Parts: sequence; C-alpha cells; structure tokens
Amino acid sequence: MVRQVEIKSDGDVFHQIWRHRPHHISNMSPGNVQSCDLHEGEWGTVGSVIYWNYTHDGKKKVAKEIIEAIDEENKSVTFKVIEGDLMELYKTIIFTVHVDTKREKNLVTWTVEYEKLNEGVEDPTTLLDWVLRSPRILRPIISNNYGITK
Repeated sequence: MVRQVEIKSDGDVFHQIWRHRPHHISNMSPGNVQSCDLHEGEWGTVGSVIYWNYTHDGKKKVAKEIIEAIDEENKSVTFKVIEGDLMELYKTIIFTVHVDTKREKNLVTWTVEYEKLNEGVEDPTTLLDWVLRSPRILRPIISNNYGITK
C-alpha cells in the first residue's frame, strides 16, 4: 500500500526528523504521539529499536519497531514493527517513509508492506491516513527547522 503527499516544509528536515529525531515527534504532536523512546542502539542507525506510545482511532496504542534500512541518498527510512498492538492484526508490518526533494515540490511517500494474520483483518488504511497527516501536523515546527541544520 503506497500513498504520497506534498509537503510545504523542508523535505530534508522532515527526513532528518524521521531518521535522527523521531523522539521529537511527541513534543511536536503530543495528541498523536505521546512518547518515542530508544530501547536499543543509537538514534538514526540501522538495527536500533524504538518504542512508540501513540493514539490511533481514539485509542492508546504501542509499537516497538526496528530500523531496518536507511537510505540517506534517497532520504528514506524503513521501520519494521516487531511488537505491540499491530502484531495482533498483522504477521508482518513494515513502514517506509521516503522524501523526494529533487523536484520543485517536496513529496513524502509512505509505503506499508504487511501480511494479515487472517482474512478478517482490515487493510491498515486508517493507519496510513494517520501517518499521512504527519507532514501537516509537523509543518509549523519543521518550518522553524526545529534545531536541525541541513
């Protein structure tokens, strides 16, 4: 499942937040993400484990993810969910956020790869809608570069 959204804020800074500073997202959008903690490794490195407390569809949820891949040249980060609420629905679920800054407009592409535990499980459409709102939620703060330099 792939969706794309144009962002008005700096695409490089958006990428840096998802790669190096996802823990700042809870400060930027506390109604959506209550916390993001590093459990293993270092921020912005492959193999690091991140634990999220977030609200989706009005319910408090948790997710533990491992950073599977980082492509700095293409500005993408891949997160694989390894524990939490989503594992009650999906055998595997992997999120990739990619920022295209090579054109006049910055585009964010979210890709969700998943395998349902059974046919009764819905596609993660509302979850993808939720992450697609992140550029709009984070835009005012990203516009001020949130202490990040390119």
